[in-house]
Amino acid sequence: MTFRPFLLTPILFSLLACTTVSSDTHTIVNIPEASGIDYCHNSQTLMVANDEGIFYEISHEGSVVSKYTLGKYDLEGVVCHDKEVVFAVEKGVLIIVNRATLESRELRLKGKKFKLGKKSGIEGLAFHDGLYYMSVQAKKKKDAKIFVVKIGKNYAKIKDVIDHGIIDAAGLYYRDGKLYIVSDKKDKLYIYSLKQKQITKKLKLDKFAQEGITFDEDGNVYFADDDGTVKKYTRKELGLRGQ
Repeated sequence: MTFRPFLLTPILFSLLACTTVSSDTHTIVNIPEASGIDYCHNSQTLMVANDEGIFYEISHEGSVVSKYTLGKYDLEGVVCHDKEVVFAVEKGVLIIVNRATLESRELRLKGKKFKLGKKSGIEGLAFHDGLYYMSVQAKKKKDAKIFVVKIGKNYAKIKDVIDHGIIDAAGLYYRDGKLYIVSDKKDKLYIYSLKQKQITKKLKLDKFAQEGITFDEDGNVYFADDDGTVKKYTRKELGLRGQ
């Protein structure tokens, strides 16, 4: 376990953090190499991770509330809790950050079931009922899986593995008994039922580099786009009415 101090850089306006917002009607802010996103229910903001060890907190409309440099990490998935933010690092590390003090600790994945293919890495991160779901981005179906992980103060142990066969599973979110999985390679959103243990729906997405997905409380869906943006859609636009 390692504790690391933050290099803290608060930002009051999005213009200080990002370039001019794209003319794409779904883009709400430009963030370099956006690789993960999650909705923070208590603050009603979005937490966005990038590949260079930086994460941003933004509003629904895309204004940057703050920007923090965590360190030399390839941050991928993110889960936002009331008091902590949890990040997944590509090679199998979880970083837990205290939102008040900004202190962090690292937990390395362990367990007999932990194995990454040669060209595979952890990308998506979701949370449900005390467990973390960590998706493996893989080029081969046999390596495409989700680790179900229990964490404690000093450990992160794999309890189960979900084999789903979705290549390039880059983003992950839990909602109402289902895992929402985005594939950058396929430009698709897959809905996986934990109860039925199978994919129940596939939806075609616009063509962009999907790296993360989250929902807010008002019927909106947000994507982290590795090409450098955060995109916002309604559930209706995506064909998710009733989901």
